[in-house]
Amino acid sequence: MPNTSNSPQEKTPTPAIRAYLGGSFDPVHNGHLEVAMSVYQHLLPIATQLQRTLHVSLLPNARSPFKTQSTDPNHRLAMLKLATESTPIQINELELWQAPPVYTIDSVRTLRQQYPNDSLIFIMGMDSAHSLDKWRDGLRLTDHVNLWVFNRQSSTDVSDGVGEKFSDSIISSKNNTVTVQDIATLQSQLPLSLQAHITDSPIELLTPTIQQLTDSSNSSSSNPDLKNANQGRIYIDPRPITAVSSTQIREQLQKLDDQTNKMPVAERQIASIASINDIISNTESNPLAKWLNPAVYQYIIAHQLYSAAQFR
Repeated sequence: MPNTSNSPQEKTPTPAIRAYLGGSFDPVHNGHLEVAMSVYQHLLPIATQLQRTLHVSLLPNARSPFKTQSTDPNHRLAMLKLATESTPIQINELELWQAPPVYTIDSVRTLRQQYPNDSLIFIMGMDSAHSLDKWRDGLRLTDHVNLWVFNRQSSTDVSDGVGEKFSDSIISSKNNTVTVQDIATLQSQLPLSLQAHITDSPIELLTPTIQQLTDSSNSSSSNPDLKNANQGRIYIDPRPITAVSSTQIREQLQKLDDQTNKMPVAERQIASIASINDIISNTESNPLAKWLNPAVYQYIIAHQLYSAAQFR
């Protein structure tokens, strides 16, 4: 099955469910995949029961408006394809080839125009949701899509080699007790104008009432930007996830590169092979083994990304 999707909506008997995780993915790491897979696994039985097609996609941007530079999109796309191989996660290239800066509000408007009848979900961490009022028209995202917000905790230090694995954060979250107070605290972190959109169940992102469907069909023909039955809700996933940033991974890669460059040529080659073997065998001697797909790591080494050689 190809893991890229850009084609216009095909006619289907029932609306599809489409969830998107945006970001620079510079580089893509296991944390990204764990979040996307968590949403996929949560929605799959619901989609199956409702007989609706499910698409969960990574949405790489051309360059974040909050960043001054990013790695060549061809490299980032190649790493995304390696990371998502043999998974149900797709890649949507909508933003990737546009001239930066590209704003999320423009992307969700485009997606809504492409898929007017589908349930559209945009995935983000609470750290991002909390600052939506700082985004361009960030408070208008719910005019076009639903939001699935993760309880993203403080970042793990990838350099210490002992940080909690992102996958463990999600898988073991069932052992954590989430109280009503915890949920209320999370909800209070959203901008005030969005708090009325909160729902306590992800299925509410997918199942409009008959009256809502009627209202939607009557209004959408005159104004396609008006909310319809598949838009405008926010689900806060209370399961805590430990965040790791691509910035931390780039810093660690540069640190390893600096250490390697100080070695004689023969030792440098051996060290590079050893690092790749650490990733492949997922050993603790290289902390990046927790966060990078082996194929992605080999691609980074082969193309000398995130290193001094990249800028020579």
